[in-house]
Amino acid sequence: MVLHRFATYSTGGKTGYGAVIDGGIVDLSTRFGNEYPTLREAIAAGALTKLAEDASRRSPDHALEEVAFLPPIPSPEKIICIGVNYPDRNAEYKDGEAAPKYPSIFMRTPRSFVGHDAPLVRPRASTQLDYEGEVALVIGKAGRHIPESTALDHIAAVTLCNEGTIRDWVRHAKFNVTQGKNFDSTGSLGPWLVPYGDEAQIADIRLTTKVNGEIRQDDRTSRLIFPFRYLINYISTFTTLMPGDVIVTGTPTGAGARFDPPRYLKPGDVVEVEAENIGVLRNAVVDEA
Repeated sequence: MVLHRFATYSTGGKTGYGAVIDGGIVDLSTRFGNEYPTLREAIAAGALTKLAEDASRRSPDHALEEVAFLPPIPSPEKIICIGVNYPDRNAEYKDGEAAPKYPSIFMRTPRSFVGHDAPLVRPRASTQLDYEGEVALVIGKAGRHIPESTALDHIAAVTLCNEGTIRDWVRHAKFNVTQGKNFDSTGSLGPWLVPYGDEAQIADIRLTTKVNGEIRQDDRTSRLIFPFRYLINYISTFTTLMPGDVIVTGTPTGAGARFDPPRYLKPGDVVEVEAENIGVLRNAVVDEA
């Protein structure tokens, strides 16, 4: 059972962070904000255990319904996303290609994500808003050229992602998907961070995505083409991973674009990404104002 989960939230016009416990949220930002202004600094300092110990002695300061959840890491330096990382997802492309030799990678901006229970925005430019449920790793210890043997030591926590995609906009150019992956408020991260303990915690997580209660995606992290250790090793070959960086590790088969006809998200739909021992990331869909 997960005892301590850490969330970033706003309430009463202020942004803070705290521990989600039975009955609500313990506000840690008022107690530790001078030392750790956000969860990003707490992670960089290796302070999640210290925060958990403090929270375990306290009663909630806020009920869950009093707060608006935000993406757990404010302003991460990098959000690195992995494409085509489950075997059935590779087969969906029907291009006769075997599993790729190296992972597909693209970057997303923080502004393209909202938090748990915040609306995903279908943009004016397209009706092809799609869902992609994923497990995300949050880096705790900086590193470059990280060997696979010690890669998991660099993880501070795990969370969930709905890596929302504007499908026709990922086809605008010959080689890049950046446009279709970065519309404001089309994806979500959260609802909270679950501190990383050991490999058994993440090695075989069941990951599902539901739309209006119907399961659309269902797979396990044990089936990843490029496992977590490999991703950290590979990514750190070309960039220094920093505390608070987020690696979004790939989505299973079953996104809306793969149905015939496609089943894109529309206003009023509710998407729930769920993973064992992490939680449920829920978002409704609205049209851009």
